[in-house]
Amino acid sequence: MRDFFQELAMNRVLMTTLSAWIIAQSAKVLIGLIRQKRIDFRWFIGSGGMPSSHAAGASCLATSIGLTQGFDSVYFALAASFAIVVMFDAQGVRRSTGRQARILNKITDDIYWQGKIQETRLRELIGHTPVEVFVGGILGIVIAFIWN
Repeated sequence: MRDFFQELAMNRVLMTTLSAWIIAQSAKVLIGLIRQKRIDFRWFIGSGGMPSSHAAGASCLATSIGLTQGFDSVYFALAASFAIVVMFDAQGVRRSTGRQARILNKITDDIYWQGKIQETRLRELIGHTPVEVFVGGILGIVIAFIWN
């Protein structure tokens, strides 16, 4: 079992990718602290916000694989394709889900204040804006170049 953890720790691509995710999530907490003057640790584990940790991790993974295995390798092609899907989903499908949650929350509030129904609120910050995805993607690429 010890060899397993040692091998994981020695996997530079994995460690760089995890670091990109942690840095992006930490940046969300810092940005939230600056904007709202409070700390909410849900920002560290939650999705949505600036920068996109999904984009940072996926772009870091693809770039790290490109740097270590070659940008003409099948591994890079697979990781780059994965990154494209992740980033498209982060700013497309999940962002739309957040918009729908916002509308449903407003409807629920309207119904609640009329005394007809009481429901729990849906999570609205699910996806990312294209800028959040772009910044996360650039962050991941930069981290990959620095740490590989």
